[in-house]
Amino acid sequence: MTTIHASAVLTGARAVLIRGPSGSGKSSLAYALIRAAQSGALPFARLVGDDRVHLEAAHGRALVRPAEALQGLIEIRGVGIRRLPYESMALVGLVVDLAATDATRLPAHESAATDVAGITLPRLAVAPGADPYPPLYAALRTEDSGA
Repeated sequence: MTTIHASAVLTGARAVLIRGPSGSGKSSLAYALIRAAQSGALPFARLVGDDRVHLEAAHGRALVRPAEALQGLIEIRGVGIRRLPYESMALVGLVVDLAATDATRLPAHESAATDVAGITLPRLAVAPGADPYPPLYAALRTEDSGA
């Protein structure tokens, strides 16, 4: 098991793993997903972990768990540390890289995937300073055209 500086939110059957440098908005995006589910914009979203999560490969899949000391805790900018319901484990289905220098308007096939714990997963690269919620929402709620 590897510990990484990231946040994770279970959205439906799979988790979104949110990576990025300190201050890039990982916690804010995680909380936005949870709020979207509360408002009905997403069918389901629950915190897995914020700030630090544990990753492991199992049977060809990437699993994410909250760091024990941070279970159920999330930082909400301007409010502080808050407690939320959380999932103790989830299967990672998408990786979001915030402040990604390789983010493009129409990503190349090579940048649309990444390796996590030895597992290749779909990746959404978000440019520095860009709002990550709209493209993430679109990735979660639409299908790839195959074009």
